[in-house]
Amino acid sequence: MAESVFPVSHASFAMTTPMGTVYNDPVGDPAKYADLPAADAILVTHHHGDHFNLDTLTALMGDETVLITNPTVYDKLPADMQAQATALANGETGQLLGMPIEAIPAYNTTEDRTKYHPKGRDNGYVLIADGLRIYIAGDTEGTDEMRALTDIDVAFVPMNLPFTMDEDAAADAVAAFAPKVVYPYHYKNSDVFAFADALTGDTQIKMAKWYV
Repeated sequence: MAESVFPVSHASFAMTTPMGTVYNDPVGDPAKYADLPAADAILVTHHHGDHFNLDTLTALMGDETVLITNPTVYDKLPADMQAQATALANGETGQLLGMPIEAIPAYNTTEDRTKYHPKGRDNGYVLIADGLRIYIAGDTEGTDEMRALTDIDVAFVPMNLPFTMDEDAAADAVAAFAPKVVYPYHYKNSDVFAFADALTGDTQIKMAKWYV
């Protein structure tokens, strides 16, 4: 999977699958994506500016690009983009380029952080691609829904305060659902090596260049 994941920055990345290239939360200068395969599909987890930018989407979407978002982002799209988009609420399922996808709740559980990501609004996603169950957590803490995930092959898990969780909390959550591989992402100002030290179990950690 490593050769199929192309970090761009923070929460933005591309991954290639046999069904096409999927972008996650693309924001920023479209030139950053120029060396990547064009997006066949785009996932947007929620509306915050480090995950959703309409100008970036406009530049990256082709006539056949499909888009899956949460309902909040869908409502912010122009009509022509909505025609290529599907809104999935927490717990809903669908298809992305013929691949099964489920919207996993993404939210804060710590009392003084719930204002950032209230329960019921934002998404993570589980995508089944080429037989692999891939979990993109979005902005979340270690929720019950995350901990209940099973048979995850590859996970992308955030860690930065105050918006998600710290390194120890992320390690505890990852140990609970035990993916085969975890990519720390969305970790600006956090210590991913502290996360690695805290993580128990057999999960393999893949470090990637999210901040260059």
